[in-house]
Amino acid sequence: MPVSLHGEYKMSVFRLTLLVACCVLPATPTHATSAAEWESCSAISADPERLACYDGLAGRPQPLPEPQPAQAAPPPDIVGERGSDLLSALSRHWELDDDAKQGAFLFRAHRPNYFMPLKYSTAPNTAPFASSATAPDFDSTETELQLSFKVKGMQGVFGHDNLDLWFGYTVTSFWQAYNSDLSSPFRETNYEPEMMWVFRTDYSLAGFRGRFVNLGLVHQSNGRGENLSRSWNRVYAQFGFERDNLALLVRPWYRLPEPTIDDNPDIEDYYGHGDVQAFYTHGRNTWSLLLRNNFDRDDNRGALKLNWSFPLHGRLRGYVQYFTGYGESLIDYNHRQQSLGLGVSLTGGI
Repeated sequence: MPVSLHGEYKMSVFRLTLLVACCVLPATPTHATSAAEWESCSAISADPERLACYDGLAGRPQPLPEPQPAQAAPPPDIVGERGSDLLSALSRHWELDDDAKQGAFLFRAHRPNYFMPLKYSTAPNTAPFASSATAPDFDSTETELQLSFKVKGMQGVFGHDNLDLWFGYTVTSFWQAYNSDLSSPFRETNYEPEMMWVFRTDYSLAGFRGRFVNLGLVHQSNGRGENLSRSWNRVYAQFGFERDNLALLVRPWYRLPEPTIDDNPDIEDYYGHGDVQAFYTHGRNTWSLLLRNNFDRDDNRGALKLNWSFPLHGRLRGYVQYFTGYGESLIDYNHRQQSLGLGVSLTGGI
């Protein structure tokens, strides 16, 4: 083979070898790697860190860390015992906000549910029993029990998202539990079923936020006959307002005429034509005030009721009630007295 052809053949082999080396071998670092650096990598015990060290010396790019999924924030407690900062007492009670909606046919507390084993009255009412052969001698100390619930019958009446239909029921019993001479009878029990159309609103009035208008139909009676029978029917409009921790309810009513015999034709002279309730919450303490008045200058009558609910243990709460005026119960609608009761409650109410 001529010399020139032999030299050209060696040059072609050299170029082919260089090309294969560039394609197959990894890129070399820009600086000389010492034996000490390789030894330092071999001294790493953890496999991922040791491999990363070798890759770094070999000049290989390091993989980017995988992004960690974001932790979802826990949902707020909107129906807990203390409630939520996002929902007011009126909103939780009547489900006025979208976050408070719980659908139909779920039993909820309506008015306070309580049991007062000790309740003292300054003037027990015996007048309605005077016509009986032996007028009862009622004790000044008795017990009182109230159970009250409501259920939403329809959410979004007629396709209107702001209108709900509710049904409520309240029973209040006054029990002469310590009167063994009379065989510890129930002195009076009042039954109060009602139907309510609750329309949620959102407007401002005198620094308060108007939250709802409640149109209701209510029947109240004591289930007795003859001279002890007491009953009446009303339609009412209740306006709910709130400001910070204060809730205000204004409820005018109209008494429906009795179709037959009226057991208590003068009941509005004592109960008046409406009531006002105020609720204030601070921490886990709740105070409420109820006011009624007939606005008659010549013969003014009315009532005041104060309640205080405070935590005891878990869901059990202490309950204190003070009443003065007329109409603590239906049998006492035209009887004036003062009373103070102590007990426990399981649920509040508005």
